[in-house]
Amino acid sequence: MRRIKTRVFVIWSLIVVAAFSLVGCGSEKQTPPAAQQAQQVELNISAAVSLKDALAEIQKNYQAKNPNVKILYNLGASGALQQQIEQGAPADIFISAAPKQMNELEAKNLINKATRKNLVENKLVIVVPQDTKLNITKYEDLSQDAVQKIALGETATVPAGQYAQQVLQKLGLWDKLKERVVFAKDVRTVLAYTETGNVEAGIVYKTDAISSNKVKVAAVAPEGSHQPIVYPVAITSGTKQQKAAEAFTEYLFSAESKAIFEKYGFTMGK
Repeated sequence: MRRIKTRVFVIWSLIVVAAFSLVGCGSEKQTPPAAQQAQQVELNISAAVSLKDALAEIQKNYQAKNPNVKILYNLGASGALQQQIEQGAPADIFISAAPKQMNELEAKNLINKATRKNLVENKLVIVVPQDTKLNITKYEDLSQDAVQKIALGETATVPAGQYAQQVLQKLGLWDKLKERVVFAKDVRTVLAYTETGNVEAGIVYKTDAISSNKVKVAAVAPEGSHQPIVYPVAITSGTKQQKAAEAFTEYLFSAESKAIFEKYGFTMGK
């Protein structure tokens, strides 16, 4: 009788130990390491829409190397993005197509001044539809009677529109041409108007012209006719992802990113 009781006790003990072991294994499978959870990051980046193609390729490369970082772009006119940041829209990094918008955010302490750098530079060009019959080789040619509509970005919010206005004013053309101007919400819309032939000409960045096979460059803005086209980048003061934002900003200046920016027609900032 004692032997039977002893055997029963041993068997029961083994069953209990096995059950606890299984529970322990199940817990390990269900709970991922805390360090792994902490690595998941989302970066919100507000950037000038003229950077769209280059940033898309940079995003692909960066996320392949950093799978735990998800990059979310908010692309648009720099002035509109500035207003969004001022109104509290989520943004960890801001890339403007002109210093003006960055200066205004800096004055309101909405960017971290110490992180601000000039990222890339661009040129301003006239584009016309590929099949145009017009002979436009310089900005003065926009005053031809045959040029009825000229697309520009909104001068209040679109840096490309502001630069275009500067050129036309510098060359003494603005007062004559302003009645022919069709304003667009951003530089890519200017490009679209020109591609579809809704306007005879548009003024966009060189990089936008390169991105399309439906338009051709007719003229480049003369040196000194507008302020330098510089794209500053900075981390916002409200970011909650400081380290991740610093790492991505540093990557924007890497040799790999430089090659991508230059591929799309930009030159690196000075």
